[in-house]
Amino acid sequence: MQRIGIIGVGEIGRAMVEGLCDGGGTSPEVFLSPRGARTAAELSERFEGVTVCADNQEVVDRADVVFLAVRRQDHHNALAGLAADDGKILVSLIAGLAADDLRRTLVTRAPIVRAIPLPAVRERRSVTVTFPSHPVVDCLFERLGGALPVTDEAAFNVFSALTGTLTTHYAYLATLTSWAAGHGIAPDIADRYVRGLFRNVGRSLGDESRPLHRLAADHETPAGNNERIRTTWFGPANTAALEGALDGLLADLG
Repeated sequence: MQRIGIIGVGEIGRAMVEGLCDGGGTSPEVFLSPRGARTAAELSERFEGVTVCADNQEVVDRADVVFLAVRRQDHHNALAGLAADDGKILVSLIAGLAADDLRRTLVTRAPIVRAIPLPAVRERRSVTVTFPSHPVVDCLFERLGGALPVTDEAAFNVFSALTGTLTTHYAYLATLTSWAAGHGIAPDIADRYVRGLFRNVGRSLGDESRPLHRLAADHETPAGNNERIRTTWFGPANTAALEGALDGLLADLG
């Protein structure tokens, strides 16, 4: 097991630590940056082998694989001048920042791999897109739910854009709950029902023998309630709006 470093201990950094250290078996040594000090301190108290370093350079010096998990707008201030020898492996989790642009900020010729882990890595059930494929990095993400290497940065950016739809899904569910509450259902009861309704839908996604359009069809009765809502709300105009929003995000990520 490699020694792991994480610079930027936010939600994804926390999820990475929990997934790597809370799954039984041998846990890696983990070195955390002081960025996100409260979260880093909590993780070091919870897990043996997790250490909070004095600064970002110490993280790089002590780890074999270093995950860079800062925001794009903060990356220069957080990472400028960091030196990593050629034997290190740097994994950028920074959305919208090309590897060549990141390399200009760092002092290194070490390999840089881009990755898109999601919070579900804490339960070791998130497939993580990587570019370029690297055996050590892909092996780590296999432990966290699976690795999906892609062959070029353009494809990587498409997957990155798809992750931008996650909170839209939550907001959709929240809107359903609010609508029900507006029609006299107690908010806590509406919330419970909507969660249960879509938790069951989530389970059906585990059936990979059926493509998504087939799952949709299989959950509809012709001229039934589901078909009515899909065709009246999620019609051509809303489809075009969603695709347009994704195209705009992809252009920014590229």
